[in-house]
Amino acid sequence: MSVIEAIEEFAAALPPRRALAGLDFGDKTIGVAVSDGLLSVATPLETIRRVKFTKDAEALLAILAKREIGGIVLGLPRNMDGSEGPRCQKTRAFARNLSGLTDLPITFWDERLSTVAAERALLEADTSRKRRAEVIDHVAAGYILQGALDRLRNLRAG
Repeated sequence: MSVIEAIEEFAAALPPRRALAGLDFGDKTIGVAVSDGLLSVATPLETIRRVKFTKDAEALLAILAKREIGGIVLGLPRNMDGSEGPRCQKTRAFARNLSGLTDLPITFWDERLSTVAAERALLEADTSRKRRAEVIDHVAAGYILQGALDRLRNLRAG
C-alpha cells in the first residue's frame, strides 16, 4: 500500500473493524495514539524516542502489529497559512519510507494547533510540567487521530 493523500480514498482502503493509529512525528519523538475498532475514539498510547529510521520504524511496527492496526494517520505540520515547510517534507519522507515497510494505508491529517490543544488540555487537567513533557506528543497524536476519526465518521454518515 502506499501513502494516500485524500481521506476519502484512505477510508475506502481501510479493512473493516480494525483500529487506526495516529502519529505525531517530530524531530526527537513520535507520539502514538490508537482508536477503537469502531473508529470512534482516539486514545493516546505512548511516545517513541527517535533514534534512527530503522529503529523508529521497528518500534512503531511492533506497536501496530500488537494492536492489529488497520491504517495510519500521520499529522502533517502545515504552516498557519496552509503552506508546507521543511517539517512537512520530513513528515512526507517518513511516510514514504514507512510505506516501504508495511502494507497498511497511510494518510495525512492537518495537525495545525494539535499540540496547542493538547497542551491546553493538560494544563486544564493540572498536569505537572514534567508530566506534560512526557505525554504531550502522544496526547497531540490523540488530537490528530480524533480529527481524522471525526472526518471519517462524517464520510460514512454522508
